Amino acid sequence: MDGNGRWAKRKHLPRAMGHKRGVEAVRAIVRAVKDIDLECLTLYAFSSENWKRPEDEVDDLMNLMRKFIKSDLPEFIENDVKLHIIGDWQGLAPDIVELLEDALERTKHGTRTLAVALNYGSQQEIARAAATAADAGEITAESIAKNLDTAALPDLDLLIRTSGEVRLSNFLLWQAAYAEMMFVDTLWPDFTPDHLRAALDDFANRERRFGGR
Repeated sequence: MDGNGRWAKRKHLPRAMGHKRGVEAVRAIVRAVKDIDLECLTLYAFSSENWKRPEDEVDDLMNLMRKFIKSDLPEFIENDVKLHIIGDWQGLAPDIVELLEDALERTKHGTRTLAVALNYGSQQEIARAAATAADAGEITAESIAKNLDTAALPDLDLLIRTSGEVRLSNFLLWQAAYAEMMFVDTLWPDFTPDHLRAALDDFANRERRFGGR
């Protein structure tokens, strides 16, 4: 979900306003998913590298996270959404961890999954999974995969990056091995459910060979 800062800059607004509009875009996308045949939606909300940003910006992001969890949890429950967190989220502030634990518990029976990457870095995830596999005495592709943060999620089919940047930025590197990828110029605050539907339509028309012919 890239482009909040550039969206704000283009409109001569503080970066915090870009992040706030980014949260509104998240809310619109999550609401739209209930009308789309989509088993799982994963959003990259905060990376392990985002701690390098200025302290006031990190504080703004954390406060937005708190507000979003509190305000939108009832809607998740009502719409049968199961929350799943990937990344080292237990390393976040204690009050955020408590909010997330409560949200995970209260949504655990949902049938459609919203996975959120928090304090997430794919290289770190792969290293953790490989270490766990090594401790068990077997390092294979299968043993690593079953110890990834996403082990309980369906395979990644489509990866979308907004804002015109053409890189993965340490996101789902292992999982993206045979995923279709889409890089769109739209900045995240301007990304709408119509953009998502168009991306899914494009995906549906792609031929996936998984290394075969």
